[in-house]
Amino acid sequence: MKIGVSSYSFQQYINQGKMSQLDTVVKAKEIGFDAIEFTELMPHDGSTKKEYAKKIADEAKRLGIEITCYTVGANLVCKTEEEYTEEINRLKERLDEAAILGVKLMRHDVVSDLKGVRSFDLALEQIVRGIREVTEYAKALGIKTMVENHGLICQDSDRVERLFNAVNHDNFGLLVDMGNFTCVDENPATAVSRLARYAFHAHAKDMLFFPFDSKEDIQDGFFTRGCNKLQGTIIGQGIVPIKQCIAILKSQGYDETLSIEYEGSEDCLVGIEKGYKALREYIKELEE
Repeated sequence: MKIGVSSYSFQQYINQGKMSQLDTVVKAKEIGFDAIEFTELMPHDGSTKKEYAKKIADEAKRLGIEITCYTVGANLVCKTEEEYTEEINRLKERLDEAAILGVKLMRHDVVSDLKGVRSFDLALEQIVRGIREVTEYAKALGIKTMVENHGLICQDSDRVERLFNAVNHDNFGLLVDMGNFTCVDENPATAVSRLARYAFHAHAKDMLFFPFDSKEDIQDGFFTRGCNKLQGTIIGQGIVPIKQCIAILKSQGYDETLSIEYEGSEDCLVGIEKGYKALREYIKELEE
């Protein structure tokens, strides 16, 4: 199993102007990662996204590090047909960028706001229509598409599984993020065991958990759907059973890249490097 890192893990430094997304390729290779993936491109030098994708691809090739995935936002629950068409066309543009990056996988969100639809299941028909149109375009480019358990609305393992089954397309799968299940107060091991067989890609992420009535003053935290509180942390220092989740993925035949998505408040380079060492050790122990 290869170990990767998301460019989002470096966002603290990117926001502070200490690094660009292009710089993350160099740093990922320096730390020892086998692969890197990118969130939506943010050119720092005035180039277009497609031009920037080419620069990143060239740098990765020079350094000998694989680019595994491109991750972008999306909302397929639209009020009008014009809005829907605009969103589909935007995702196709992202896929064109993904092709330049040379990735074989692209993850996109599906819903950020139900916009008057009364429930997730009532929105499924529109979401499925959009996913199929996007993945057909992607298939022609040699790219598979995925949805991640992300964004509170489409985050529970049962909802994600229903979505997967409704789409029912050979080019569509899941990005299983073992840490994100905590955002909807779901047990990560149970959730991963439910979705592992559908995984095209996987994220390792850890969280600190504080119950609803906790008196601790938590900085940089956020609320779960059940009004508990979470804070991102370094792999191995939170409540997510990372090693067990890896074992579950492997038991279901997943042996692709496992990417760290670090969201902690510690210095991001420290968090990423410590997480890399912990993840490498977990995988080593499971493969012995």
